[in-house]
Amino acid sequence: MDFTECYEDTVSSAAAAARSGCRRQLRRLIDRGCSVDGRDNRGWNPLHEAAAEGHQDCVDLLLERGADPNMACSDDWPQLPIHAAAQFGRIRILRRLIEVTDRRCDGGEGMVSPLYVAISSEQSSSAELLLKEGYSADAQDCRLALGFPSPLSLVTHDRNLNVSVCRDSVKLLLAAGAALKAEEWTYALATDKTDLLELILDYRWIRGPEAFHKDIPAGRHGGKTVLKLQELRELVCVALSQVNFASCWLPVLLNKGLDPYLLLHPHIGNLGTSRSFWYPVKMPTSVRMLLPEHSADGSFLHISASVPSLFHLCRLKVRDALGPDQLMTTDAVQQLPVPSPLHVFLQFRDIQKPSYTLCLVYGILTVRTPPSASLSVSHLI
Repeated sequence: MDFTECYEDTVSSAAAAARSGCRRQLRRLIDRGCSVDGRDNRGWNPLHEAAAEGHQDCVDLLLERGADPNMACSDDWPQLPIHAAAQFGRIRILRRLIEVTDRRCDGGEGMVSPLYVAISSEQSSSAELLLKEGYSADAQDCRLALGFPSPLSLVTHDRNLNVSVCRDSVKLLLAAGAALKAEEWTYALATDKTDLLELILDYRWIRGPEAFHKDIPAGRHGGKTVLKLQELRELVCVALSQVNFASCWLPVLLNKGLDPYLLLHPHIGNLGTSRSFWYPVKMPTSVRMLLPEHSADGSFLHISASVPSLFHLCRLKVRDALGPDQLMTTDAVQQLPVPSPLHVFLQFRDIQKPSYTLCLVYGILTVRTPPSASLSVSHLI
């Protein structure tokens, strides 16, 4: 037997001992000179094997004997022992490896955060521990290695994930402050289902139109994280690009506190430069009441409504006084000394499932309603 065969046999024996959890055999091999970092033909070393199989004693022994927790299984795929523990939900070992693993794996270029592995393997407990220990909910952009720019993008786009596990992972990431980008908003809005959008807005607070003038610090409001300026802009821009699904996402956004004026805001993604894009036509009176008046530069159309606009102005004033999030998510409005129908009106609960579609015709935003549709059907913008 030549040196290479002897080395490979020794490495294989050490990996096998770590895989089986035989601490005594593993210690004997190490005492005889077997490398604690020797990789087998898969690229895994004994620490990878012990972590994947959940053998705490072997992990502790290998670390005591100098095993390197930052050794990747190959140059092409930077999988560390911490990834193996996260993938298979070995929580005790994962906690131990978090202590000794270089945090560069979390956001470093060319690396892959173990959070990706935990989520793709549907190991919510692993993901929860990593987030609790300070691993970033956004991690690094892994488009090249995995095809996803963030862990949240992975969980919302991967159709192979279990639905309930997917919801749990979304909750974990949102609660940890994961950033919402155009990819996530598109997946939530470009569909006739609103479950993901509603789940997102359960953890994010939609700010008012003043947010577009300056980047208000994103703190917490009523237990929710405030949408950052870029997140809010991308939400509205994606919404305007998905008008075919507006009958689904629009009631949800309004009921969660989105100010209708934001859908016509001139600073959203530089879309306001085209007057024809913003020019509304064939809109019911109740929809026109939500539109701003003609601006000095002609960006908006002035529409005279047959119903007094004071109704809607009062609604906006009360909403501004109470705060949109409190108004939408609490029963504070029910305590106002006004008739109960106005409670419904103030909370946009008079918005019913629309029987019309919104579409862009030659760059013009158009609302089409059937002849039999009543006026109250179209409170949406």
